Amino acid sequence: MQRKLIQACVIVTLLTGPAFAQNSSLSVPVNPQKPPPTKEEIEKQKAADRAYNAAMQKIPDKKSSVDPWGNIRPSSPSASKNKQQ
Repeated sequence: MQRKLIQACVIVTLLTGPAFAQNSSLSVPVNPQKPPPTKEEIEKQKAADRAYNAAMQKIPDKKSSVDPWGNIRPSSPSASKNKQQ
């Protein structure tokens, strides 16, 4: 009898651990209230966006991908067979 009571207490204790971890009053708030940004912060963000866009425009266009096996493989065998027929 006492053994079953101890086992039941252990099971209840193990099951309440995850439930206690989900308690929202003890955890960090997920979406804390932030004050609206000031005019200075908005201007800084706009300046950073403009600088980012200017830097992105300075990057040259990406060249075609380099295929190290390109010389070994035939270019397109199916296209040449279609032309002959």
